[in-house]
Amino acid sequence: MFVDYYEVLQISPNADQETVRRVYRIQAQRFHPDNLETGDAEKFRLLADAYEILGDPRSRSSYDEEYRKHLRAAQAASLTGPPTDPRDEPQRRAQILQLLYRRRQSHPDQPSLGLRDLQTLLGMPREHLEFSLWYLKETGYLTRSDSARHIITIKGVEFAESMGQRADDLSHLDAGADVG
Repeated sequence: MFVDYYEVLQISPNADQETVRRVYRIQAQRFHPDNLETGDAEKFRLLADAYEILGDPRSRSSYDEEYRKHLRAAQAASLTGPPTDPRDEPQRRAQILQLLYRRRQSHPDQPSLGLRDLQTLLGMPREHLEFSLWYLKETGYLTRSDSARHIITIKGVEFAESMGQRADDLSHLDAGADVG
């Protein structure tokens, strides 16, 4: 299993050798098992392992190659994210527009909903909403305020009305429409 020794020492991968040595010494004093207040033998061993690798320029160079591979793999994994069915996307966008439409009608003085509001009302994680919100913004159906809140546009209102959805289609969402 890969161990991020930079994280262990709480330093940047760009830290110079002097910084590695200095930070190690501070952390080692803090977590040394003989320190009665903050001693932690396991943490101390991990710090010693980190310093053994990062304190030697040759072993650090070799470790940095593995570190970069690990970062690339982690980034690739984050791009795949939780799978969503593309067939659900039109319904998700319709639900967002319907909520913003109702918010505009019921609160004309504060017609916006934040991302958290939408997450709560739709019961979806942020990752499932971000693409939908991007799409609706780029098509002109909603806009985003300076405070990162979403507001339906005239084009969005016209589209929501043209969808022909009856008010009771999304009645289960009404309970939270007064958020924010």
